[in-house]
Amino acid sequence: MILPQAFQDWFARQGWQPHPHQLALLAAEGDSLLIAPTGGGKTLAGFLPSLVELARLQEGYLQNGKTRGLHTLYVSPLKALTADIARNLGRPVAELGLAIRVEDRTGDTGQGQRRRQRVDPPEVLLTTPESLALMLSYPEAPAIFGGLRRVVLDELHALAESKRGDQLMLGLARLRALSPGMRVTGLSATVEDPAALAGFMAGAGPVQIVEADPGPEPDIAMLRTARPAPWSGGGGHYAIPEVLAAIREARTTIVFINTRAQAELFFQALWAANDENLPIGLHHGSLAREARARVEAAMVAGQLRAVVATGSLDLGIDWGAVDLVIQVGAPKNVKRLVQRIGRANHRYNAPSKARIVPANRFEQIECVAALEAVRERDLDGDPRGPGSLDVLCQHILLTACAAPFDADALFAEVVTAGPYRALSRADFDACLDFAATGGYALRAYDRWQRLMLRDGLWQLRDPRAAKLLRMNVGTIVEAEMMKVRLRGRGGAPLGEVEEAFAASLSPGDSFLIGGRVVRMDAMREMVIEVTPDPRNQPKIAVYSGVKLATSTQLSHRVLELIGDPSRHSALPADTRDWLALQAEVSALPQPGLLLSESFPHAGLWHFALYGFAGRNALQTLGLLVTREMEQAGLGPLGFLSTDYALLVWSLDPVTDPGPLLDAARLRAGLGDWLGGNAVMKRTFRNVATVAGLIQRNMPGARKSGRQATFSSDILYDTLRKYDPGHLMLRITADEAGRGLVDFGRIEEMLARSPRRAHRMLERVSPMAAPLLLEVGRVPIRGEGRERLARIEAEDLMREAGLEGIA
Repeated sequence: MILPQAFQDWFARQGWQPHPHQLALLAAEGDSLLIAPTGGGKTLAGFLPSLVELARLQEGYLQNGKTRGLHTLYVSPLKALTADIARNLGRPVAELGLAIRVEDRTGDTGQGQRRRQRVDPPEVLLTTPESLALMLSYPEAPAIFGGLRRVVLDELHALAESKRGDQLMLGLARLRALSPGMRVTGLSATVEDPAALAGFMAGAGPVQIVEADPGPEPDIAMLRTARPAPWSGGGGHYAIPEVLAAIREARTTIVFINTRAQAELFFQALWAANDENLPIGLHHGSLAREARARVEAAMVAGQLRAVVATGSLDLGIDWGAVDLVIQVGAPKNVKRLVQRIGRANHRYNAPSKARIVPANRFEQIECVAALEAVRERDLDGDPRGPGSLDVLCQHILLTACAAPFDADALFAEVVTAGPYRALSRADFDACLDFAATGGYALRAYDRWQRLMLRDGLWQLRDPRAAKLLRMNVGTIVEAEMMKVRLRGRGGAPLGEVEEAFAASLSPGDSFLIGGRVVRMDAMREMVIEVTPDPRNQPKIAVYSGVKLATSTQLSHRVLELIGDPSRHSALPADTRDWLALQAEVSALPQPGLLLSESFPHAGLWHFALYGFAGRNALQTLGLLVTREMEQAGLGPLGFLSTDYALLVWSLDPVTDPGPLLDAARLRAGLGDWLGGNAVMKRTFRNVATVAGLIQRNMPGARKSGRQATFSSDILYDTLRKYDPGHLMLRITADEAGRGLVDFGRIEEMLARSPRRAHRMLERVSPMAAPLLLEVGRVPIRGEGRERLARIEAEDLMREAGLEGIA
């Protein structure tokens, strides 16, 4: 396809030249995947073929003032991104004189517009994976999507990392069945394996991979600070003066923080030091949509000098005025750092400028390792597993909502989706049986009898169930949230906090949300009514988002950096001295060597293991090792884990860690421990919610988090007892092993460390010192605590002169 003259003229008026990758996508004859840096014109490249086709078909598309239907579907992971795209796409549409409608369809779209779109869709529709799944569940789906010509999948790398990607690919397989001639274009930032991502989005045919020029090297470095990073902690508050100075020197800055709670705290600390009253905003996923929209609008208008944000601004929003990004805390993932760096100078061939603020001493090393990886363009990423079966169960139920279906035809359709290409017919049939009956142990209950076979086709047993199924579409299962509003009639929404945090509040308590201190006045149903109260010291809203674990590849880089003193010159002076003292007192961890230490401190023995396997894996290892220590009579009392190390304290010392780290014994212990563990129950609740076994949203009501947890715990215990081979338990075990438990990284840690070194020390080692200051301690209730209680009781009796009295 050649770029028409009108489009060439339009590019000339903007002072642009079409990028080679934009022209390559225009010429692509089938599906394509564009890998381009942030600011590389990815979105325009994705839409350019659609705009050219619509321009050529414009006269034919208009009949009596009505369009012939949907031409291009755009799917992104963020609702905010669809609003941004709508704004940016409106300009070329208007300036090229294209009489087409561009509309969004997300959770924020009004009911009236949603109903109209089902009978009169626009030419270009912008949506999310959840909203696409919902639209495909309606009987009108063949009419809506039958004329679809193009699909644009934005930020595909982000979608591919979660169940949302599985949901989207199943939807894409359905779209290909409804409109066989359509073409798909995936848009992605730089990824470690473009071929794997192309395979993820591929249908029956090949995908052409187009890689854009990566652009200039970013200007990225550690932010120099007057005070050294502290030994532990994750706030980065020691760097507030330097962060504020950097904001002052830039036009617009995004300050990325890894968690919502830390973002609230950092914003408050930054504002307290902001003597010049520079306009600074706050943006994260628990703020009210209205609050987020105000910040986004202010950024677009150039009214803010900075915004403190979490991953809510990681992706694609085009704010060209941003010229500096500051990452507070270690990025944990090289790809995430590259993505965030790209938010600065969101223009092609303009170098991005970013500064990193490590929160503590260990993070200094991780940040240096991450900077080296960015400069070498060495991205991290683990191979993607097969598509999730709980998502497939949901898809089967939603397919039945649209119309009766043939099982053979649906199976043939599903295996054209990239993540499900290797799906066995047995697993498909297990999902179908679950969707129809709930499985062996539940088939006697009417509530889970949802599908029936009639005339060779599967259909809803009760058509009224479609409403309930549609109300629970989605793969994101978050902690139950309660809305926070200002008190009074029509009180403005401020955001949301976790139900568990809300339960800890009493009237009069103050807490922090949206960067402001508020006082709780009342709690009505699922709403907390508050009044501004800036004078009080706040509690901090506890956001339960998953703590990011350092990626495997970045962990390896950190270990290599620590273990090679010749490379320590890249580290800050205080960190170099710290590691030199560690080498003198004990030893340095290094590749191929698993270092551990035992030392006395505060009347107890401590065992430190430098595993560099990520927080989740080392948390699991702590639970398993303390079980082994309990059986060995060492009296473990508690442990804590970080991304880098595990620390266990006990009554007796670990003198030989070999038996504690035997892979076979650890795996056997994992099976015993997981059976009734809260981690498994939490994972089961998430799986059961996605698969449709548990419905959180009900007509006219919503189950509280406690109600849903109670229901899922009963189901979990029932299935373990009466149907241990149930599909939901199998999915739960697989997910727990890969996610919260992450046992695979424990095995990887042991396999890559054939040499072991254990040091018996007289005092705390330099590398163990920060661990003693960490929060997140897990107590162990066992024989060790009973022994400690007896020792303390004997000491008290001895002091009172009551020795020997029974």
